[in-house]
Amino acid sequence: MTTNNSNSSSKQILQPPGWAAPRGYANGVAASGRNVFVAGQIGWNAACQFESDDFIAQVRQTLLNIKAVLAEAGAEPRHMTRMTWYLTDKREYLARGREVGAVYREVLGSEYQIAMTAVQVLALMEDRAKVEIEVTAVVPETDPA
Repeated sequence: MTTNNSNSSSKQILQPPGWAAPRGYANGVAASGRNVFVAGQIGWNAACQFESDDFIAQVRQTLLNIKAVLAEAGAEPRHMTRMTWYLTDKREYLARGREVGAVYREVLGSEYQIAMTAVQVLALMEDRAKVEIEVTAVVPETDPA
């Protein structure tokens, strides 16, 4: 087990000995504190209106929505422990991976020590949505920030 010594010191990154290091996520995360559960967010704005049908634009808006919900709980991206992506087109996600990474860093910073899952789904509840992301965050009881 590897311990993360960053500002979110209550997070422990779970990396079994001998396993290849994952790229862009963690195999597991253990954390203690106040749990924050962010419902699946999609790429529409605060008025529940889509401004674009472009995949990357929707990813950006989805991540902005997640960041806004986290802020309501006094949480930040560094407190995220789990993230699940629901995608309507796995091939577009893979083909545009560099753009996804760039917009992720733009909105959430370089916090990749998160247990992540991505799955392709037939459809999302909103017909225009191309991505939906849900997040769990854990805010330490005595956050050093």
